Amino acid sequence: MSALVMRDSSHAEPGLLPAGAMALLVHVIFFVFMVFGLNWKSYPPQGMTVDLWDSLPPPSQSAAGAKPLPPKQAPAEVKPLPPKQEAPPPTKPDIAIKEKIDPPKPVEKKQPVPEEQKPRVADDLEQLVRDQEALESQRAQQAAQSRALDVIAEYKAKIMAKIRSRIVLPPNIPDDSVAELDVTLLPGGDILNVRLRKSSGYAAFDSAVERAIILAKPLPLPPDPSLFPKFRDLSLKVHYRE
Repeated sequence: MSALVMRDSSHAEPGLLPAGAMALLVHVIFFVFMVFGLNWKSYPPQGMTVDLWDSLPPPSQSAAGAKPLPPKQAPAEVKPLPPKQEAPPPTKPDIAIKEKIDPPKPVEKKQPVPEEQKPRVADDLEQLVRDQEALESQRAQQAAQSRALDVIAEYKAKIMAKIRSRIVLPPNIPDDSVAELDVTLLPGGDILNVRLRKSSGYAAFDSAVERAIILAKPLPLPPDPSLFPKFRDLSLKVHYRE
């Protein structure tokens, strides 16, 4: 039985012993830390004694080969910085001095305009009115002349139409036959005289036109008596076929 137990202990896992030793070591360290930590806090620190030397001791043999320390240099004197000078405020330019002062220009006296060179406003205005009236009068005359020409053409056409309505055309006359006659009228439209100025070459047609003019009296005239001079002496051309 004991041999079986010893066999089992000899076959125990190899990692158990180091783990147990490590745990024991941790507990011992923690115990020591607790003891010394409490004692350090409960006692005040001991004083230190310092020996003062007038001069450095001679170097020992062990320190013979060591290089001597360089003497300590006195700290450089720190000079205080000079006070910061504030820039003076910019001076405003003296505009009154810098600006160029122009001397006052002398006032030029206007020479009086001679009497003959003065504009004649009234005369110019009167001339302008006269020119405008003359232009309007000219336009009115042109319009009146245009209307008069239209009236003259209208009543000459009426006279010719009345005369043709009285013509009895003879047969066997060429269609291009033309008879030209001069007719003198009275203010009321009566016929004073009829004269054949140019024959058509056919007496029958010339006579038929003369009779038609006499039968057409009084011939129509415009109501404006100022237009009668345009109808006093009429020159008529009568075509056989028109």
